[in-house]
Amino acid sequence: MHQSRGLMKNTPASQDRLSLIERARQAVLVDGHVGTPWVHDWISNSWRRCIDQGMQAEHSVDFNPVSASHTKQTLDQNHGLIQAAKPELERVGRAIAGTQFFALITNAQGVLLDVGGAIDRHDKRVTSIARVGVDLSEKAVGTTAISAALIEQRPVWLHRSEHFFNDTSVYSCAGAPLWGSHGECIGMLDLTGVQTAERPELMHLAALSARSISNALLLAQAHHLLLRLNWPGRLMGDDNDGLVLLGREGDILGANPWARDMLNLQHHPAAHASDVFALPWGLLFDAAVSGQPLDVPLWSGLQLQAMACLQQACAFEKTTTPTGPLQQLQTAMISKAIEHARGNVAQAAKALGISRATLYRKLSRKTAH
Repeated sequence: MHQSRGLMKNTPASQDRLSLIERARQAVLVDGHVGTPWVHDWISNSWRRCIDQGMQAEHSVDFNPVSASHTKQTLDQNHGLIQAAKPELERVGRAIAGTQFFALITNAQGVLLDVGGAIDRHDKRVTSIARVGVDLSEKAVGTTAISAALIEQRPVWLHRSEHFFNDTSVYSCAGAPLWGSHGECIGMLDLTGVQTAERPELMHLAALSARSISNALLLAQAHHLLLRLNWPGRLMGDDNDGLVLLGREGDILGANPWARDMLNLQHHPAAHASDVFALPWGLLFDAAVSGQPLDVPLWSGLQLQAMACLQQACAFEKTTTPTGPLQQLQTAMISKAIEHARGNVAQAAKALGISRATLYRKLSRKTAH
């Protein structure tokens, strides 16, 4: 298999890392220790679960698919997720081109739904896992980034023999969970390479891409009003915004995890906008008609800024480049921040919570329009 220059470079640091993993495996898999300082607790905990299920590291892994009928049912049930993920899988493919990593999307049970990036069809180690319908759950293939992201419900990085089975020790992978509109984990995004050097920075890419996919899936859901939320002074218009979907009567139909964090919906579920926002909920719809941003008080005493948009008026929300009212909001916020900073772009960028390069890019876009 062709390797890019430097991809398999064995540095002292990389060898030390693999040696520490082997020490951890000896401690947990052979000596029976519960934990070890050489790998994360969630890894050793997964190893212990595998042992408790009767797995042995030297056993072969077959990467079996679920039945054809189960595969069809799973694909049908996750059609919306698959469609929402396709644009992001293309972007991820560009980011990992030339690294021999590829992308996998699974459902919440670890069954493979779709693949992205360059797939080396001549490498059985790749094709054995990059098959729609393959069961990649912990009970099927032991410790992986896929099973870890689904169980831990946070981004993870897993390198070589941190996987449970010897057969899977050729893989290195980053994983991040995907979220449904009610805060539930609905699947995960995995970036996997075969016999590569460590690339833990891919955990950041996986997390960002999973966020974009989760938001795209939410925005595809039927709703009457979309609320974009952020803290005052923060620039809105990207995947970092909290997103809340409202029905015609102000009922909350769904929200992304970042809105749930801002509104504390994790601990205090709300069924209606009036349960969260300390203002007449009809004002949110008025703001959508006027196209103006709105300062929104919460019952906690905190305050957010919001941009409201009626569904039929904001198809642009499904693109990565803000347009219409959202672009106007960004332009106004940028102008105000620069004015307050007395023309100091670096200070204005800091106040908006973005990099100076991002601010210059948005300024150039503003000038072009």
